Amino acid sequence: MQQFGMGQAVNQALREEMARDPDVFLAGEGIGVSIHESPMLPTYGLLKDFGAGRVKDTPVSEAAIAGLAVGAAEAGLKPVVEIMFNPFFTLASDMIVNHAAKLRYLSGGKSSFPLVVRMKTGAGFGAGCQHSHNLEAWVAHCPGLKVVMPATPADAKGLLKSAIRDPNPVVFMEDMMLYFVPGPVPEGEYVIPIGQADVKRPGKDVTVVTWSKMLGVALKAAGSLAGEGIEVEVVDLRTLVPLDRETLLASVRKTGRLVVLHEATRTGGFAGEVAAVVMEEAFGSLKAPLRRVTGPDIPVPASPPLERFYIPDEDGLIAAIKEIL
Repeated sequence: MQQFGMGQAVNQALREEMARDPDVFLAGEGIGVSIHESPMLPTYGLLKDFGAGRVKDTPVSEAAIAGLAVGAAEAGLKPVVEIMFNPFFTLASDMIVNHAAKLRYLSGGKSSFPLVVRMKTGAGFGAGCQHSHNLEAWVAHCPGLKVVMPATPADAKGLLKSAIRDPNPVVFMEDMMLYFVPGPVPEGEYVIPIGQADVKRPGKDVTVVTWSKMLGVALKAAGSLAGEGIEVEVVDLRTLVPLDRETLLASVRKTGRLVVLHEATRTGGFAGEVAAVVMEEAFGSLKAPLRRVTGPDIPVPASPPLERFYIPDEDGLIAAIKEIL
């Protein structure tokens, strides 16, 4: 096993897929210039190693980047484009939602449109609401798009390789705070199937369903509660679309209790979809009402103390778990 941050794991996945398939290329704002010179960041060294023909620095125009990706995929290439911050998805959404997500459907499944849109997401670095808002529920609501949000370096590498090989458009969201958090990454070739959740910690008393950076919060809370004799099962969805309903429902049927944890704002958040699936298909197994632990319905503050208030923490999760126990 190697120890990498998520940024390095993403870099390794990009490097391996570009070496494997000459149709894979990268495009995005500044992906080959000085802001990406740190070896901890995803596109470090790729311009030098693969050249300007396959690592393309673009104008500051998310709509143009997304349009480039759609056109290249339709022409038979495999673009991996970067939208620098999740809220900038709004600027790229016409091409991604109205074109990329629908072209394979409109072809009757006869054509493939393989493209990956990598987006940095997450709060915690004081950049304010225009750079930090988590919009995964928006993307998940768009039929035709797969949505991946890994929480560990190993998952990021394996899932990104699968995303690049997928014949459908995939939106791949990377929490920036995880770029520098080391974790084990297997050596050699491996992929992780899209649409497969992972039980990161088994337990029998309550299920916590989460994804991306909030996995760390869930595991810390589970560790604290273990000292009180409470066994928390932590399910990392990893992929929101397609949703692994089987793993989710099996866990809830085992524990009888559910808390959904995500950093995005509460109203319309993806926790609502998880809750609806459980209510429709496992209501009889519930021993108590489910709970959501989420960010509040406000823009992400730039002030560090207010930003810390915004991001769900271990104490809030523990309180929600104890409410339903």
